[in-house]
Amino acid sequence: MSVIGVLLCGGSSQRMGFNKLTTPLGEFTALERSASLLAHTGCDRLVIAVTAETRPAAEALHLPVPVTLCDRGSTRGQSVLNALRAAQGQPGDIAVIHDAARCFQSPDAVRAAIDSAKENGSGVASLPMTDSVFDTDTQQPLDRSRLVRTQTPQAFRYEEILAAYEQAGDQNATDDAALYARFIGPVTFTPGCSTGYKLTTVEDWNFAGASCIRPRTGTGFDTHVLGEGRKLILGGVEIPFEKGLIAHSDGDVLLHALMDALLGAASLGDIGHLFPDKDPQYESISSRILLREVARRLREQRFTVAHVDVTVIAQRPKLAPYFPQAIQNIAEDLGIQPDQVSLKATTTEGMNDEGRGLCISAQAIANLI
Repeated sequence: MSVIGVLLCGGSSQRMGFNKLTTPLGEFTALERSASLLAHTGCDRLVIAVTAETRPAAEALHLPVPVTLCDRGSTRGQSVLNALRAAQGQPGDIAVIHDAARCFQSPDAVRAAIDSAKENGSGVASLPMTDSVFDTDTQQPLDRSRLVRTQTPQAFRYEEILAAYEQAGDQNATDDAALYARFIGPVTFTPGCSTGYKLTTVEDWNFAGASCIRPRTGTGFDTHVLGEGRKLILGGVEIPFEKGLIAHSDGDVLLHALMDALLGAASLGDIGHLFPDKDPQYESISSRILLREVARRLREQRFTVAHVDVTVIAQRPKLAPYFPQAIQNIAEDLGIQPDQVSLKATTTEGMNDEGRGLCISAQAIANLI
């Protein structure tokens, strides 16, 4: 007996206004989440019904099971039929049909559906009705104890659900269980999960996005010696002063500390590793160029900068007048709003190397989502 996962990725996302299956939700897309769910909960292989838009994302999946792609149909039912035919299953195999938009369904719900299909011929993830339900024609409440809300996955013996879809012909079905009940026999309902809701509206999307955010925090620190014949640059702003910071690059300790905080939050190393001071290409380079490269790497790893806070430690010069421009620079380079950037300056009351005017230091904290 083989368990075949049938993943439906053929929707148009018209109600969303963007492709809900290929747009990241946290670290992963809905397509990635749903494919991984099936691949790690008992499916031996997957067949994915795709559109031209979702095909590249499906082709890029890295899963521990074989994947076959097929074109979607003009309706959900036709997409299921196309996938079942492409699966070329054998009698006794189990087909697990799942909407990719239900990307937060629980693994237990998938396993329960599969186990039930093996034993009973079908297993349909469902939830009991908890709200009162009215018939708008009769104005009478329905007996909710006899009602369930179906979800996916819905698992069936392969040959039976294929036969049901082939008998249905052009009759569209928004629910596999309805066709099974019409053409094959009674459906066995199995426990679903409240997290198995379908991403249908923008409100669903916003709720899902909030639920899968995992904040990341990083800290950074940098210090450079002050010396003659160097420009003093902090936050990408050239500040009039008799000395500047000695470094392989422009010595912008503010941005250096900030970059280390961002990289630390994303577990991407530090600036010494990414931009080594022995590499001639970084000699006298603007730290804003390096900050933009860090921002690119964060986007590549699907991180979003939520907020950054940097404190510069210097006895002289007075830095506050230059911070508004520095904030604008940082916001521009990171692709965030100025109110997501906080800059502060402090002295050491004449103590330590900063207080004696030998160096300037900076410490930073960054929050990513």
